[in-house]
Amino acid sequence: MATYHKDPDAIAALDPEQYRVTQQNGTERPGSGAYLGNKEPGIYVDIVSGEPLFASSDKYESGCGWPSFVKPLEPAHVQELRDMTHGMIRTEVRSAHGDSHLGHVFPDGPADRGGLRYCINSAALRFVHRDDMEAEGYGAWLDQVEDVA
Repeated sequence: MATYHKDPDAIAALDPEQYRVTQQNGTERPGSGAYLGNKEPGIYVDIVSGEPLFASSDKYESGCGWPSFVKPLEPAHVQELRDMTHGMIRTEVRSAHGDSHLGHVFPDGPADRGGLRYCINSAALRFVHRDDMEAEGYGAWLDQVEDVA
């Protein structure tokens, strides 16, 4: 089984927006993220640590302007923390091993799929297509990816 950690080389390779989002708790502009409209089958991993976070089969169109998921692919890889910034009380979502800021989770997701909406910044993610998962070491999660295209 792979081990995941905050990789200094991966941090050094981030573009300014990816760095701002993951390392400085930023938020990309709504509607601007590379993965918002992605409908390809695969998984989304932390851009810093590579830990698997979300599956395409759990992604849905919420209309909020960011990629939205009903649940984490691997709950142990996602931390939920109380966030009281900007005069609001929210639940921040961070990667457990990479400590990357990912976004927030809200209780307004599809009721028939658990009721949660993980609202995630594309800038914090790297998409691994289903066809590449085995070669990139993510074969253990192939059974959780369906063809959603």
